[in-house]
Amino acid sequence: MRARTVLPAVAMTAVSMVLTLAVVVMWLGAAVPWPIALVVGLGIDGGWLATLAYERRLAAQGDHNQVVTAVGWSFGLLAASVLVAHALTTDGSAGAWLAVAWLPIAAKALWLVHGLWERTALTPAALDAIHGIQQEARDEAAVARARLRAEAATEETRLTAVTDAGARIARVQARTANTLAGAWSTLETARKGEGTGRALTCVTGPVTPGVTTRWDLPVWGPSDPVRALESAPALTDTALDALVDEIRTSQDPALSYREMASRFRAAGHSASEVRLRAAWKRVA
Repeated sequence: MRARTVLPAVAMTAVSMVLTLAVVVMWLGAAVPWPIALVVGLGIDGGWLATLAYERRLAAQGDHNQVVTAVGWSFGLLAASVLVAHALTTDGSAGAWLAVAWLPIAAKALWLVHGLWERTALTPAALDAIHGIQQEARDEAAVARARLRAEAATEETRLTAVTDAGARIARVQARTANTLAGAWSTLETARKGEGTGRALTCVTGPVTPGVTTRWDLPVWGPSDPVRALESAPALTDTALDALVDEIRTSQDPALSYREMASRFRAAGHSASEVRLRAAWKRVA
């Protein structure tokens, strides 16, 4: 994995250094002796290579120096400037030289990319851990999506069942209402008929002479609720004994238990059968 970034940077560096040295020797060789031009070219390439080596040493130690980085970029710009100047002063092939003038800058950019890769590189164990975490997250997301889809389908089924049941109930109620309306209409027609009144009068006349019967339909609708009767307070044993004795001896001869109980309840008194029979035994 490391070779994918370092090999292009090394190759680009070698090409740019050779190209810079050749351009300096050819360009300056016409004006100065070629050994001097060679020294100038080697100086540019040497400074470029020295700053690059120092930057790589600092990167291996986990450090970074902005001054060294600035010097390295200065040497790269100087080499690119030499190539551009040579291309502009050449008569025949200026375009070709300009086309390769970016190689020193490209070499520095490749080393920058390689440094970034080294600072963000992870061990295989860490990569496996990250892959496991991502896979676990994907699995949980898939399970959650499946659960949501299942719950949505279940809810849709439940709502469909409830809706169908409500629709059936509504249809039954509608049919029942139509049936009741027809029956009510039939009763109303019968009540308003001319023969109905005469028939009812003939039937009720012998029973209640002089009374003309009117047949009204029963009320179909809400009715007023009837209040529940308040329960009377329970009688004590002494009061119950006195009351039973009073009812029993109200006639001569004394009343039987059955007659006494009937009159006791007809008078509106309340007591259980067990207490009433016990009171009867006490007073009789």
